[in-house]
Amino acid sequence: MQAFKENTDFEVRTLDAICVNDSKLTHKWYHNIKYLFVGLVFGIVFVKAEIISWFRIQEMFRLQSFHMYGVIGSAVVVGMISVWLIKKFSIKTMYGEKIEFHPKIFNMGQVYGGLIFGLGWAITGACPGPLFAQIGTGATVIVVTLLSAIAGTWVYGYLREKLPH
Repeated sequence: MQAFKENTDFEVRTLDAICVNDSKLTHKWYHNIKYLFVGLVFGIVFVKAEIISWFRIQEMFRLQSFHMYGVIGSAVVVGMISVWLIKKFSIKTMYGEKIEFHPKIFNMGQVYGGLIFGLGWAITGACPGPLFAQIGTGATVIVVTLLSAIAGTWVYGYLREKLPH
């Protein structure tokens, strides 16, 4: 595993980390209400766009419809443009902190993980983003998928150091 570790008073960072939060800011609990609002709007958009539809997800995996590929492709393009704009104009966070992008190192675990993720997505008709929106629409059976995702994350964290790099 190629990982560089940097010891500071606050954290240990590795290059293979999925998300590194270098912010030293702390806020009161009510500052997080904005994330609840954005999450609710995001969930409503998912429902209205049929992104959480088990039927739409099955259509995608059976190559019967372009709907989900269009949504995913649009998200990729928006993400690429956003990262380019952030880098080009040195855009800062709403609190004035610099946004940094860290290099990613490829390893075969990403391929294996992607295959397992895709298989789970195809079987359950749910990926982590829409899980809560699906539960919110009354599809309570998705709670099984949510608990399985949590268990899988825990198992991965437990076995991470023993897995091939």
